Amino acid sequence: MNAPLLHELDLNRYAAAFRAACELDVLALKPGNVSIESAGNGMHAEDFLISAEVAAPHIADPELNIGERIYRAVEATRRAVACNTNLGIVLLAAPLIDAAQQRQPGESAAAALHRSLQRFDLEQTAWVYRAIRLAAPGGLGKSPRHDVNDAPKVPLRTAMHEASRRDCIARQYANDYADLFSPGRSTLTQARARRGVEAQAMSELFITFLADFPDSHVQRKHGATSAEGVRQMARQCQHEVRHSPTWDEARKPLEELDRRLKANGINPGTSADLCVATWLLDRLLGESRIQTETSSNPTETDIQDACRPEAALRF
Repeated sequence: MNAPLLHELDLNRYAAAFRAACELDVLALKPGNVSIESAGNGMHAEDFLISAEVAAPHIADPELNIGERIYRAVEATRRAVACNTNLGIVLLAAPLIDAAQQRQPGESAAAALHRSLQRFDLEQTAWVYRAIRLAAPGGLGKSPRHDVNDAPKVPLRTAMHEASRRDCIARQYANDYADLFSPGRSTLTQARARRGVEAQAMSELFITFLADFPDSHVQRKHGATSAEGVRQMARQCQHEVRHSPTWDEARKPLEELDRRLKANGINPGTSADLCVATWLLDRLLGESRIQTETSSNPTETDIQDACRPEAALRF
């Protein structure tokens, strides 16, 4: 098999994994966030599906360094939907996919990911800063050190480490995605066992992240007090969901929290990003290969088919 064909197969395989994770994101009911069932914040599910489609080829391209993958994916998204739908997802997904592509025989997934995160030099960091400026996430503000409006003076991981106390995505860069490996993956596994449906498991994973950590996006836009208030509401919702014997019962507290958050203009976007990245990490840790094609208008069946154990992608 020649090199161009190998490159194309590799790109298609990992791009499909990324698209599947993003499609599941809008199939799941995640209070305060956009879903197939519920628009919000001036955006609709279609915006996220288009974003996934246009970003996937760039984020999976092994010919690009990780920083440029992030920028190209955000640039393509901005051209397609003219708003920030996926910056956090792209920031988390790019190192995961790179690690899967670069993993050496016998190397653990955690070690491969650590190597990918360590490869961010000043050039790659500059690409990421450009991507963040282009996406213009709400509540970004200014930073006295390592501001994204300035040329980077330290590698990305150093800057992320400094921001890790106030930003959950930065924390993943600083701690080698420890929150996704655990409790993220373990929560997802337990939720699958309870529900048996990927979108429902994703909803449980979301409410767990929201209950465990003040959401960074909420904190940037609405302040620490509001973020803590949302976390407390999520803890109550989590308790009710986990003790609901059926999904019809579990939906009620999720839908009520969704109404409350959207009525107040609150969008816990970082918790949603962590969910997508956890699902992608879990798929990349699988035993075989994920489907290389997913529907442009996904249904629950599409995602369930892509999530079968025999359809996973080795990481």
